[in-house]
Order: sequence, then C-alpha cells, then structure tokens
Amino acid sequence: MRVIMIVIFLILTGCAIEPEPISYGKDMCHFCSMTIVDDQHASEMVTSKGRAYKYDAIECMINDIANNDYGEISLLLVSDYSNPGALVNVDKSIFLVSQSIPSPMGAYLSAFSVKDDAEKKRTDGEDQIYSWDEIKSKLAQN
Repeated sequence: MRVIMIVIFLILTGCAIEPEPISYGKDMCHFCSMTIVDDQHASEMVTSKGRAYKYDAIECMINDIANNDYGEISLLLVSDYSNPGALVNVDKSIFLVSQSIPSPMGAYLSAFSVKDDAEKKRTDGEDQIYSWDEIKSKLAQN
C-alpha cells in the first residue's frame, strides 16, 4: 500500500506545467529555426501536456500558434524588455511596436511587464501599444 501511495505521489507531482529555461545561444526557435540569442525578445509556449516550445521572437510564437494546433496551451510567456531574460505571462504584458527597437524577425515588437516602461520607450507618434489580444489580431492580419 505504501509503495502505491508513493507512486501516485510521484506521478502527480511530476506533471507540473512549468516553462523550461531558455539556453541563449544554444536553443533554436521552434518556428523559424534561428538560434535564440536575444534575451529581450524571446518567448515560450507550454502545452497542457508540459511540452515547451521556445521562440526567438514574439512574432514567431504568434505565427506558430496561428498556423498549428497544439491543443490546450497552458502558458504563453514573453521576455520583459526592461528585465532581459525574465519571462512574463502574455496576459500581464504590454506590447510595443516601435521602429526604434528592432526585434529578431523584423516586427519591431517588444513586451513589457510595466506599461510605464513601454510608454518611456515610445519615440514618436507612430509607436503603438497593444494588449495581447490586440497584437495577435494585428499580426494575424499581416
């Protein structure tokens, strides 16, 4: 009986849905196959089965999700531009499209965990701030 309880405990605790650390300079983008080197623009998706997909740019993650069915997605994370390497949930992020901040795939898209940080990076009237749903829709149209 004790062995059965231990096995059940190990099964239940071994299935936690968590992001995998991105190994910059080594990991490849799941969408475009470029090496992930930019810790200010990387992103990650984790499915409900715990499979992690890493991307060199937010726009790669958006395009991959739009073009493929991964089933239920548990986590969508983006690098906080102001805190390089720190992954933040997309629902708690603000997205800035600014020609003054190039991203790896050319969408000029960056994520911020604090709206004031994004506002400070705006350089002109052309720079736009978006929510997650807004930036997904905008990129899907292009």
